[in-house]
Amino acid sequence: MAQTLTSPVSTPKATLWTPFTHALFRAIWIAGLVSNVGTWMQNVAGVWVVTMLTSSALLVTLMQTATSLPAFLLSLPAGVLADLIDRRRLLLCTQGFMAVVATGLGVLTFTGRISAPGVLGFTFLLGVGAALNAPIWQTVTTELVPRPVMPFAITLNGVSNNIARAIGPAVGGAIIAYYSPGWVFVLNGVSFLATWAVVYYWKREPTITTGPAENFIGALQAGIRYVQYSPNIYGVLVRTFAFSFGTAALLGLVSVVIARKLHLSAGTFGVMLSWMGAGAVTGAYLLGRVGARLSLNRRVVLGALTFAGSHLALALITQVMFLYAVMFVSGIAWLMVMTSFSTTVQLNVPKWVQARVIGIYMLVFQAGVSLGSLVWGELADRLSVDTSLLLAAGWMLASAALALPFPMRSGEGLNLAPSGHFPDPFTGSGIDPDDGPVVVMIEYHVAPADMPAFQHAAEQLRRLRLRDGALRAGLFSDVTDPTRITEFFYVPTWGEHERQHHRFTKEDQVVEAQVRQYHRGPDKPRVTHLLAFPHGSNVEPTTPMQTLESQR
Repeated sequence: MAQTLTSPVSTPKATLWTPFTHALFRAIWIAGLVSNVGTWMQNVAGVWVVTMLTSSALLVTLMQTATSLPAFLLSLPAGVLADLIDRRRLLLCTQGFMAVVATGLGVLTFTGRISAPGVLGFTFLLGVGAALNAPIWQTVTTELVPRPVMPFAITLNGVSNNIARAIGPAVGGAIIAYYSPGWVFVLNGVSFLATWAVVYYWKREPTITTGPAENFIGALQAGIRYVQYSPNIYGVLVRTFAFSFGTAALLGLVSVVIARKLHLSAGTFGVMLSWMGAGAVTGAYLLGRVGARLSLNRRVVLGALTFAGSHLALALITQVMFLYAVMFVSGIAWLMVMTSFSTTVQLNVPKWVQARVIGIYMLVFQAGVSLGSLVWGELADRLSVDTSLLLAAGWMLASAALALPFPMRSGEGLNLAPSGHFPDPFTGSGIDPDDGPVVVMIEYHVAPADMPAFQHAAEQLRRLRLRDGALRAGLFSDVTDPTRITEFFYVPTWGEHERQHHRFTKEDQVVEAQVRQYHRGPDKPRVTHLLAFPHGSNVEPTTPMQTLESQR
């Protein structure tokens, strides 16, 4: 199964099935599907075992907390680790860890030594493994297929989870009914081992690290800063929270509607979830056929409007057959929106910070679901289930309007490869990466007529400086010569400034060129580097500064 990642299959036009022509993606996708089925089986078996072992409703409801809390706590740190450490090795560790935990739970269940708190503990550990695994698993897709094929690969990953959602609970329930929950736990452990084997045979090309290595805290801060100064990503996160907060009402209250309002069985609830999973799989097919006609922005708007209708239907319709159709359509909308979010995030972020941004995205999604479940559940208790669903429908309608202030852009045409056009700022000795702070000044001569256009272009470049590591950035003009403009940015350490050079992409280079086109004079803009003197770690520049000048 050994395969490098530099042999893409040439196709005239990518379709939904194109990712499967890449053998490594195909193998990992199948392994992921098996693992997802095992996870959904595990969810059913875990809740059932706790239900049988205790009469406490609190312990049963804590199963969902044990599953989701690790994702909320660890998504961002997991993203940082995935950017700092070899992703293949991390996948081997996480898959192996979850295999051991699931198998251990199965053995204890077979021997009768498991308790309800014990199942919660094992579930929490599996949640830890899943939380550490998720950002890595999503970023791996970018290494398995060419960039034009990525939207379809991301869609197929969503299909994998929804196929598992449709069949996993049914398979798990059948095993519990005819055999033992212990077999479900053991089979889940085996599914992790299958994924471990596929990843083991993946011969990943080593990542070439340029610039000083980042530490964990610095990498965490860099990821948050990148999102803060990236309008495309910031907009996706706002809309992700709004969508997940609103849809938490349907996902959390559908069981209440089935049990308390319609007085139907748990089996009907399971069928409801299966219809939603089937809708998501159908949604992938529809996207493959007509997806090119809908922008990502329109897909999210359409999905929000669809869920507004789904909430209304769940509140007003009492015929279960119609509700099956509602859940099916909701599944289509769910896949359409979630793949749009994921595609936008992955295509708008360079590789050096990709997993961190995905970790932040997953954190925001989990926060929306968790807070939404709390709010809509509380409203259902204080008012009524129908009122809560109607209010959630109103929220979804309002969230569709976010397309105006926070439009989504696919990023398919962006060139996020490192620009590589910066020389080392200084090649002399005696400067430690921890020395700082550093002030960089770039001197331009701009004609008065060009000042407004220059200022607009420079503001875009300022945002890039802040995004890539600067703490402050701005423009100064010479009071004796207003045509002489100095751009400055302030960086905490020399090592961070070197990393700025390696983070600058070819897309960023276009922005820089727009600024430099307004420079007038025979020479290039003069660049000056000022380092705090005497040298030291994060010395405040209250003493004379050492000056390093260069041309670029």
